[in-house]
Amino acid sequence: MAAQQIGEAAAPGEPLTLRDRILDAATLLTGRDGWGKVTMARLAAEVGVSRQTVYNEVGGKPDLAEAMVLNELARFLAEVDRAFDAHPADILDALRTACRGILEVAQDNELLHAIVSATHGAETELLPLLTTHADSLLATASTVLLDRITTYDIDLPPAQLAASVDVIVRTVLSHVMQPGGPPEETAETLVWIAGRVLGRA
Repeated sequence: MAAQQIGEAAAPGEPLTLRDRILDAATLLTGRDGWGKVTMARLAAEVGVSRQTVYNEVGGKPDLAEAMVLNELARFLAEVDRAFDAHPADILDALRTACRGILEVAQDNELLHAIVSATHGAETELLPLLTTHADSLLATASTVLLDRITTYDIDLPPAQLAASVDVIVRTVLSHVMQPGGPPEETAETLVWIAGRVLGRA
């Protein structure tokens, strides 16, 4: 798989790698013109490199699609890390802040808007990456959240804790895909659900 792994994106303040620049250009083109019009040649021209260089960095177009989604996922997971770092003693406050941050990022996310819209043919190739073929995304998000949650005193056996985290991730993703209200209001609902799933109501 040519997709970039979570955590490999340039940190704030660091110069963008060529791969980052290609993914940013692909995201921009997708949001502006639609996924169907994104080609390796257009990406190469946008970034100022050869088409072969684009292939070398990201693989083929399916690999590019997955890399774009995982790159955006990193932005959402950064909100999780910030929230848990800010609330090391209260799991519900950490989850509340994380959910609100994720939903606020989702509001202005161009790639997400392109994927969930029914325009430009975006849904035919990109939407499954967030729905029916979202295994990689869900596994990555669940692993990150599980790692953070296990630092708190949660009285659940490992298998039940993993299942609870999976439920939380899937529920949050559903609201990212189809918002049900303002981020702050939705975050309260999500943390209420998460509290009961984790036995911390």
